Amino acid sequence: MSTNKDHFHFYNGVLVYPILLVLCMWIVFWIEVKFGYNFTSWGIRPQSIKGLRGIFFSPFIHSSLDHLWHNSVPVFVLTTALFYFYKNISWQVFIWLMLLSGLGTWLIGRTSFHIGMSGLVYALASFLFFKGICSKHFRLVALSLLVVFLYGSLIWGTLPLDEKISWEGHLSGFIAGILALVRFRESVPLPSKYSWEEIHYEEENDPFMRQFDEDGNFFELPNTEEIESSESNKPPQEVVYIFKPSSKDDD
Repeated sequence: MSTNKDHFHFYNGVLVYPILLVLCMWIVFWIEVKFGYNFTSWGIRPQSIKGLRGIFFSPFIHSSLDHLWHNSVPVFVLTTALFYFYKNISWQVFIWLMLLSGLGTWLIGRTSFHIGMSGLVYALASFLFFKGICSKHFRLVALSLLVVFLYGSLIWGTLPLDEKISWEGHLSGFIAGILALVRFRESVPLPSKYSWEEIHYEEENDPFMRQFDEDGNFFELPNTEEIESSESNKPPQEVVYIFKPSSKDDD
């Protein structure tokens, strides 16, 4: 495990990598529109050896501008969260999710070409949610709740409600997130510890704890103003003069 310092800090990759990923999606779509290409045949074709290449290419291929747009925003948001909160394992997780979601689609998908980044979107949302809940780290749990708030409705996409939508890809992505959680279950930041939680903590040397007695009562220090006022109210001390007559010898 690693500390919070290794995870929760901003670096250029937090924004650069998601931007490059989304940019690749748009460039591929622009090439199709500009030069009249159709890359659909490079998508995932289930139970086909040639269709395995779609595991790597299909996330960057989209059927329409609307399809591309609806995948671009969640891809950017979720990958940004991945690279920020899971810096040390972000690329490993991303590759695992892409491979597992694509392979799952290839295994259970209908005989058709499955394209789009939505399978990876489901994988990222699933991983970030379950990882945060299982980590029991307050920041990661908060991230899980945010993912549910933003993309909780995605769960309906894993059901065969629309024959035009690759629910197999969505379901595969959702399962891929859980499998990636198992693979990287120990890769979570350790929560910050207070000094009294450390192994070598000694209570008697703690300057704060020295202010309490054995029963937990606070040692009340005298108020300096009260001390000054009480001293000012004291009657003045008598000055006694002793008279001693001089002896004849002193004359």
